[in-house]
Amino acid sequence: MPPDHGGDHAHEIRPPGPIRPDRALRIGIGGPVGSGKTALVAALCRSLGSEVDLGVVTNDIYTTEDADFLRRAGVLDPDRIIAVQTGCCPHTAIRDDISANLDAIEQLESRHPALDLLLVESGGDNLTATFSYGLIDQQVFVLDVSGGDKVPRKGGPGVTRADLLVVNKTDLAALVGADLGVMERDARAVRGELPVLLISLRAEPAAPAVTGWVRDRLAAHRRSAPPEPARAAEPARAAEPARAADSIRTPAPAPAGPARPGRTTGPGRAAG
Repeated sequence: MPPDHGGDHAHEIRPPGPIRPDRALRIGIGGPVGSGKTALVAALCRSLGSEVDLGVVTNDIYTTEDADFLRRAGVLDPDRIIAVQTGCCPHTAIRDDISANLDAIEQLESRHPALDLLLVESGGDNLTATFSYGLIDQQVFVLDVSGGDKVPRKGGPGVTRADLLVVNKTDLAALVGADLGVMERDARAVRGELPVLLISLRAEPAAPAVTGWVRDRLAAHRRSAPPEPARAAEPARAAEPARAADSIRTPAPAPAGPARPGRTTGPGRAAG
């Protein structure tokens, strides 16, 4: 068994703790490889970037591919996007050892103290991939129709318990023989009252339905925030030099062994 699978851990979502209204709302976006997670993050940045103070953390195993895509697309200023190179299975960095992602979030919060929203995109994983609620407040799980209409009824904690399930690429359903009615029915059957959205980012590049859901979560987050205390004006600081392709690399996974409690603090360093 690979080192990043060492130790016993249950593949299930823990119930969320209390949301911290004194900081940015953190939304995790996970799902299988190629389901459209990065495209959805780009759509949310385009739709919300002019109305909220926004930052993004991406996760890839060996590269900074998703962060590079977002920077090239110009959806946010480059210094609002940080890449985490996990060096291991994606769920390890979003659930089992979240230290590199927390380091990236702390960097963004330091650069942009007024952040309203942080999107944390997982690397592509399977139906068991879930975020630790020590890292995020809400999570979105993204499927697409290319795996067939049987995928939602296969379940898994990503499908059954994420705060929002998105079925993407509905425009391809007829081409791959997927029945959207079956997918929606099965998804609602395994999720109960939790929301399900069927979308096509090709047909609706702004992802209006998902954007509306995020706006609702932001509004609820803001309603729970205490009033800000008055603060003295701070002296202006000199502008920092431009940063090149920020990324954080996680340390090589340790050999398999018993899991240790608490957050580990690997020597992740920012490059650039």
